[in-house]
Amino acid sequence: MSQFNELITPVDCIVTEETKLSEAISLMNSRKWNLLPVTDTNRKLVGVFTRSGLFQMIMDRKPLITPIKSYIKEHVETLPIDTPYENIETIVKNSPVGTGVVIDEHHYVVGILTKTDMVMSLLQTSQELKTVKILKRTLETALDHAYDGIVMTDEKKNIQMVSPPLLELFNLQPESVLSKPVMKVLPHLHLDNVYQSATAEISGFLEINGIKYIVHRIPILEDGKVIGAIGKIVFRQLNEVSELFKKLQKAENKASFYHQQFQKSASARFTWEHLFTVDPYMEKLKKSGAKAAKGRSTILIRGESGTGKELFAQAIHNSSARSTGKFIVVNCAAIPEDLLESEFFGYDEGAFTGARQKGKLGKFDLANGGTLFLDEIGDMSLSLQAKLLRVLQEREFYRVGGTVRIQVDVRIIAATNRNLEEMVKEGLFREDLYYRLNVISLNVPPLRERLYDTDHLISQFMIELNQILGTSITGMEDKAREVILDYAWPGNVRELRNVMERAMTFAENGKIRFEDLPEYMVKQVSMKDPSLHVSLVETAELEAIKKALVQVKGNKVKAARLLGISRSGLYEKIKKYKLPT
Repeated sequence: MSQFNELITPVDCIVTEETKLSEAISLMNSRKWNLLPVTDTNRKLVGVFTRSGLFQMIMDRKPLITPIKSYIKEHVETLPIDTPYENIETIVKNSPVGTGVVIDEHHYVVGILTKTDMVMSLLQTSQELKTVKILKRTLETALDHAYDGIVMTDEKKNIQMVSPPLLELFNLQPESVLSKPVMKVLPHLHLDNVYQSATAEISGFLEINGIKYIVHRIPILEDGKVIGAIGKIVFRQLNEVSELFKKLQKAENKASFYHQQFQKSASARFTWEHLFTVDPYMEKLKKSGAKAAKGRSTILIRGESGTGKELFAQAIHNSSARSTGKFIVVNCAAIPEDLLESEFFGYDEGAFTGARQKGKLGKFDLANGGTLFLDEIGDMSLSLQAKLLRVLQEREFYRVGGTVRIQVDVRIIAATNRNLEEMVKEGLFREDLYYRLNVISLNVPPLRERLYDTDHLISQFMIELNQILGTSITGMEDKAREVILDYAWPGNVRELRNVMERAMTFAENGKIRFEDLPEYMVKQVSMKDPSLHVSLVETAELEAIKKALVQVKGNKVKAARLLGISRSGLYEKIKKYKLPT
């Protein structure tokens, strides 16, 4: 039906039996039509006025003001709007006027279908078929020359295409495979898994005739429905591939490190205003950080991954006397071991084979007069710890391969998510360096211990991400908010921001719904014991208390007044719902 609608020429004028010859001539000339559908006052068809009728009126020397009613053909072939596409060509060919009049279910005229329309449609269809044939030939060529085994199945799980390497691996012939159910021919591939999960997956190592192979199962989706699957079987020289992969991964790690360093700005962007919080402890921590920023002492920032340790470090730098200097970041866990020393201290000309002719500046050189932020300091090797300690004590160092002492004025801010005290006991971290770094220590709590911050951060991220993503998200449905507030957030603030970005990208109706949350969060809800769920009344009460506490930044007296309950009543409910005091 949609194809037919695209073929017809809409009728956008009204022609009746009283239409004058001059109007008919004008319409036919301007629209280049061979006929005009003639309707009554209700737009129902009564006949057609053709070019033959027009010529006859001229031959009869009828004045231009003459109505056309005496020259109308009353018996006309019509085409219902739901005419099957395959019947259209026959109907138009058999039409004595070469044009069909299209009517809807109420017999109102909606358009005409000309032979020209039909020819153009056939040409277009022919071109589409040609494109499909080319695509099919391209796919078949790709399959024939594929290095790995590939099998493609349709919506009914029948095999439609298969590559020669796969046939060789399983000792099969094309005729015994094509159009057959994949679960009967190749049950060990378990391609039916993705029809259920609609998610790509990779098998473990499998084996046939002593040959190891793995299966990459990929669903083919259309409008969220699985309409087929692709199975990619990797088996050729897996051991060699594995070794090559390891080498490639090592090279990529180095390339990634250099790329990250190139991408990182040498200036700090964040200030204390960017640390969104309504948590009393966090507010106190910000004040402590701002005070510590004024001095010269080394600062150690501790906390789980994703809590915002680098954000704290940038805010400290920007509120210090060194704010005009550079802020250089070094991720101690990301630097390849063989590059550690040269990255920190640089190297002189000819220090080792392949070195650049003029040498290279290190991170201490770059941070001179500014701040050097050592992220993941707990992952630094013991040998480099000793050299770092020497720089902190003497404020000077030697470049790799160099003999000249380099004076440096750098403030160190270090961060870690590891237990340095335990590492010192186990001999994995130098005790003297630990005390040198731990002059001022700031412990950033995880998000799960900052209950009121979760709701506050949702609002702040919504504002920020609407600007970045160009979205217009105005809120969040209750069920989605309940899941977010109930989640433990092992990835802390970073994970919350990522979840918000994903949910806002998928949200369609101006509000984030439960369905817009990541699958791992949705699954967590479905796995919970229903007996542990609180009643709807308790849920509403808990949400009201949380919102009130967020609004007044944790002040219990103001929160109780806002909720219209006594202070003792509020404390009882805080205890009941195990909210932080």
